[in-house]
Amino acid sequence: MTDTSLPPCPECSSAYAYEMGALLVCPECGHEWPHSASDERVIKDAVGNVLADGDTVTVVKGLKVKGSTSGIKAGTKVRNIRLVEGVDGHDIDCKIEGFGPMQLKSSVVRKV
Repeated sequence: MTDTSLPPCPECSSAYAYEMGALLVCPECGHEWPHSASDERVIKDAVGNVLADGDTVTVVKGLKVKGSTSGIKAGTKVRNIRLVEGVDGHDIDCKIEGFGPMQLKSSVVRKV
């Protein structure tokens, strides 16, 4: 029986890999490799800190906002962020005081 959630063998591309402890094993070629939890996405801020839902961040550079005469100034604090699969690299969903709900790129914020 094949478990479709396991990756194929990196040596022979067999789809019949199975778990044995902390390793994945290919029954066709005998190759063993570590089972990694690569399904989990890691989002980092502009300086390399790992972000999580509920974090507070600071905007590191001034941002123009479409439809607004003023933009978001550097140093603006954003509380209670939510990490999302955004469009065009925007991976933070948040609400900024004075602007409302919007999405930001993690490359323009720094964790507080």
